[in-house]
Amino acid sequence: MAVVAAKDAQDWLIEKIAHRLGVDQSEVSPERFFDELDLDSTEALILAGELENWLGFELGTTALWYHPTIKDLALFIAEESSQRADAA
Repeated sequence: MAVVAAKDAQDWLIEKIAHRLGVDQSEVSPERFFDELDLDSTEALILAGELENWLGFELGTTALWYHPTIKDLALFIAEESSQRADAA
């Protein structure tokens, strides 16, 4: 299993969120809170599923609660990815 860097996770999230919102990637700040991004619950679930497919592992249901910005979630993903790679 390859380790996902925080920068790669952040870039992935920004690209997907910008696409879903129909805006340029430069308009999606990594410091913005997910609840400020105008994603409805269906879009958020789809995004979470795509993220888990990309990562190759499931994120906990509380991941967005405890890591409420793109930057925070990207750092968490990198940490999780590293721990999973070390355990493999």
